[in-house]
Amino acid sequence: MKKTLAAAAIAATLLAGTASAGSLSDPIVTPDVVMVDAQENASNVEGLIAAVAVIAIILGPSL
Repeated sequence: MKKTLAAAAIAATLLAGTASAGSLSDPIVTPDVVMVDAQENASNVEGLIAAVAVIAIILGPSL
């Protein structure tokens, strides 16, 4: 009985294939495209820097 059980276990091991959860190729991921208008953002930052500079010049001597 033990030999029969052992033989069945060995046969099942040899006949079973390897477990595979998919292929070995790299996954294909499409990048998200984000469009940003850099010119408008840059002009807003330049205006903010100019305003802060003017306020610093005005308040500088009083601080």
